[in-house]
Amino acid sequence: MTYPTPHLRIAVLIPCYNEAATIGEVVAGFRKALPEAVIYVYDNNSTDGTAQIAAEAGAVVRHEPRQGKGNVVRRMFREIDADIYLMADGDGTYPAQAATEMVKPVMEGQADMVIGDRLSTTYFSENKRPLHNVGNKLVRSLINRLWNVRIHDIMTGYRAFSRRYVKLFPVMSEGFEIETEMTIHALDKRFSIVEKPVEYSDRKGGESKLSTVKDGFKILKIIFSLFKDYRPMLFFGLMAAVLLGVSLILFVPVLVEYMKIGLVPRFPTLITSGFLAIAGLLSFFTGLCLDTIGSNDRKNFELRLISFENEEHHQV
Repeated sequence: MTYPTPHLRIAVLIPCYNEAATIGEVVAGFRKALPEAVIYVYDNNSTDGTAQIAAEAGAVVRHEPRQGKGNVVRRMFREIDADIYLMADGDGTYPAQAATEMVKPVMEGQADMVIGDRLSTTYFSENKRPLHNVGNKLVRSLINRLWNVRIHDIMTGYRAFSRRYVKLFPVMSEGFEIETEMTIHALDKRFSIVEKPVEYSDRKGGESKLSTVKDGFKILKIIFSLFKDYRPMLFFGLMAAVLLGVSLILFVPVLVEYMKIGLVPRFPTLITSGFLAIAGLLSFFTGLCLDTIGSNDRKNFELRLISFENEEHHQV
């Protein structure tokens, strides 16, 4: 069953790199599930005929020469003009038959981002790479704790977006860390998020492109960077607390000794304690300043959002 969308343009976005074994089936599946949608396959330097197979299956094929999923998403979001966007991978791991349920919350104005939640269904039984399972759990735990939310699947590649999210999302990532960046941006800018459980099937077309160690490190690095950028007061506040705590631990014995004998025989310890205390105070005030800048940035983003929506309304 499909939902009638006479006035809404739907774009299915499929980033691909060497997915010849599955891309034809994936395109056919989405054409059947969303016959009113335009399906775009963005080929990222494939060498196995992925682009040709996708075109023969009925997709609009475009190319991104810079390697990396983040680079592909950046080009897709910049080039494609639609009202609703559905993004999926070309490896056949996500069910095309769930497409109507994925786009429905965006269509009805309930969500700016719909997350296809694999981890609550079949992911851990289907995925044969134990370290990937551990990585997904670790990233989920970190994001939920740092942003005080409860999102089940941070790194899924199956997502639906509103137009305003897509056009106001500054893509900074180049690789597989793009999904984490999408989630954090939505949380920081208070976009509405809805999760939809989807069945996950292990990939059929060869090995995963995601390197457990290399890409896992990149994902943790982007979490660290985005935590610093989006939550500076908490980030630098924690750093200040650690520095001031160590400073106090070093200072107390020196102070006790001074109270007993009236002398400070351990000047290096006292000096180290003083430098750590200064560093802690600097960290605290750095966080305070950046938090103010971040607050103003969020206010400016709200104004941009209002302006964007007014322009969209006038165009309609």
